[in-house]
Amino acid sequence: MTSWYSNPAARHRSMPNEASGAAREFHRTLPGYQPTPLVDLPAMAAELGVGRVLVKDESSRLGLPAFKILGASWACRQTLEHHPGARLVTATDGNHGRAVARTARELGTAATVFVPDVMLESTAARVVDEGAQVVRVDGDYDVTVRAAAAHADADPGRELVQDTAWDGYEQVPQWIVEGYRTLLAEVDEAPGRKPDLVAVPVGVGSLAQAVVEHYRSGEAPHAVTSPAGSDVYPTRVLSVEPDTAAGLLASLRAGTPVPVPTASTVMAGLNCGTVSSLAWPVLQRGCDAAVAVTDEAALAASRDLETLGVSSGPCGAATLAGVRAALADPGRRTDLDLPQDAVVVLLSTEGLDSA
Repeated sequence: MTSWYSNPAARHRSMPNEASGAAREFHRTLPGYQPTPLVDLPAMAAELGVGRVLVKDESSRLGLPAFKILGASWACRQTLEHHPGARLVTATDGNHGRAVARTARELGTAATVFVPDVMLESTAARVVDEGAQVVRVDGDYDVTVRAAAAHADADPGRELVQDTAWDGYEQVPQWIVEGYRTLLAEVDEAPGRKPDLVAVPVGVGSLAQAVVEHYRSGEAPHAVTSPAGSDVYPTRVLSVEPDTAAGLLASLRAGTPVPVPTASTVMAGLNCGTVSSLAWPVLQRGCDAAVAVTDEAALAASRDLETLGVSSGPCGAATLAGVRAALADPGRRTDLDLPQDAVVVLLSTEGLDSA
């Protein structure tokens, strides 16, 4: 499969801005909330030939080593407001389930977390340590999601809190996307200007959806008017996936959602073969480019970030691997059309100890 896709028209397409700010206000009430660091890496900027490289370091977010708690906590809070006392159910390949389990405990309810049978025992144990019941499923992530949904449907006292959407199940995933926007608001406050490129790791696409909606907002102050009179949104969005689970890349190239078979990868949190139905139309219209990277490239990026003082597991470091794969290729670099002094933001969504 070709490992690259570009869509130059994306920066001319606006998205509705439906963010209310309520999720961030909720996050500010949580014990220990503070913006995570945006780390400046001049050595990486020199390597990539850009003005600045900034890494959004999510290795410690509200007591967990990944960004997932932002979406999970807001969705759990909203779910319990509509269904008080419900037992929460979810499927996970790691960090999302742990975040749901933590939030359920803090909000005074219980959680059941379905996991693929291939999940490491150490990863499952961390979910159990948060107080959740873990159920192993003989199948991949997509099969595990279906099992969790069936379990939730079987009892009116259970509610599914899943970070992927399908026909008839979109409200909770939308709350999760709203929760992720806290991260993007923090990014914009730190460097003093809008980034020229944001690289985002993609599993089912919910975080990428939040990124595209944020930077393609029709009301965004960073929109500029082109000589032809149309708005241009100068922040490019690059999605990054494992080459063994590149469902979004395959879908973008096909022009329609294409589920793909997945295989084992060190980027376990990205090992998803089906794009969220909620994310798909947003990403099809507004994602500038997509790239698939190997396990070896992600592990090398993780080691390099650690050397520079950033704790980043393979899922988070995939964004560095993706930008390297994009900017090292002259044709791909031309597709992105970055200014010489470009500010590049890498969303490092997990720490080294998250797996």
